[in-house]
Amino acid sequence: MDLNKLNRLNLNDFDLRTTPLITLPFKLFLESGAILHEIGLYNSEFLKLEIFHSFEQNVQFYSRLQHLSLDIILNFDIANIAKLLRILAKNTTKISALRLVFYSEYESKSIHTLFSALIHFIKSQEQLRKFILDGDNCPTEFYGIISALESQKDTLQEVILDGCVFSAEFEVLNNCKNLEALRILNCDMELLKILDCNISSLEISNSQIDVPITVQILEKIGILLQRLKIKTEIIIREESLLLKALKFFCPNIIYLYITDIRLSTQLLELIGNLPKLQFLSLGYAYHTREEVKKIRVVQFAEILPTSLQYLDIALGIPTTLLGSYIDILLDHCNAPLKKLLISNANLNIERNAKALIRYCTRIRTLNYVGIFKYYDLGDDIRNELEKYVILVPYKHIVVNC
Repeated sequence: MDLNKLNRLNLNDFDLRTTPLITLPFKLFLESGAILHEIGLYNSEFLKLEIFHSFEQNVQFYSRLQHLSLDIILNFDIANIAKLLRILAKNTTKISALRLVFYSEYESKSIHTLFSALIHFIKSQEQLRKFILDGDNCPTEFYGIISALESQKDTLQEVILDGCVFSAEFEVLNNCKNLEALRILNCDMELLKILDCNISSLEISNSQIDVPITVQILEKIGILLQRLKIKTEIIIREESLLLKALKFFCPNIIYLYITDIRLSTQLLELIGNLPKLQFLSLGYAYHTREEVKKIRVVQFAEILPTSLQYLDIALGIPTTLLGSYIDILLDHCNAPLKKLLISNANLNIERNAKALIRYCTRIRTLNYVGIFKYYDLGDDIRNELEKYVILVPYKHIVVNC
């Protein structure tokens, strides 16, 4: 290993997940003059005394740290984690992204020492922009960790909460005047009731969506909302109430992602009333009769706004309910799509592949087709389609909220 080269190396990602073998190379990095930009602490191996001492003595190594990810596991040395946070708080104040993962609930006295250090660390930062609280076993009390975000009210732009229970502490987010994106993933949906943020991006993911609570926050943020993702595993109940709220309160949506929703007249009316819509990802549920479905697909294709550039009808699923009607969809679509995301099962049907070629030659805007299970697409169909459009794996062009 050429340590002279390491003097000019920026370590953009440094995961400490592995075994005692990490000790020697990590010490070499510390002593080389390299500068760490991102660190993920997943293993208490890092907290061994010899590494800890080297870390404490080489401030330059982590002085420009921007991203910190900390997994809090029951067998960690809580006292040493707290000590590490105090060292970082003293020497590193430019953290832009902080991710905390709790794997177990804690009732021991030592966890209060850690919470105190976390609060001090959060308050020490000057430009925290992204905060992630992750873990299905988050504590039911946060003892001031969330409240400490008050100190970041002028800089915080994105908050991701995953697996969190309700806590009044989250009301502090209402004071974050520059908060733009809020992602509530597998959380107690009561959290949405206390939030009154002026956000432009909202993501809600849960096994079952509470529509009345969702409508409540949609009414609050209304005209400001530009990007919305609603992901569920169960057919959305009271979907007409949800669609009505979106139609009346949220006219400026440019990105819309909804799963498990019927291809209903209310959905068609909503899409037709979103003149700024550029990105649409749709996974619709059953409960539409076959004789009605064909009519709805035609109507869906015809109401797609001229602003639409991106259409995802795969959502990372091998087969979709629109699969039987892709040809009808494409033959009636006049939206100037630049990217279309679809499954290989749809394109392996000859009539659908021919419809895609007709769309390409008729509209002439489509640049990329992202295919789920890209390598399962038949060679003959692939070779023919590549004369008209660039085919790429689904994950290469998927756009997230």
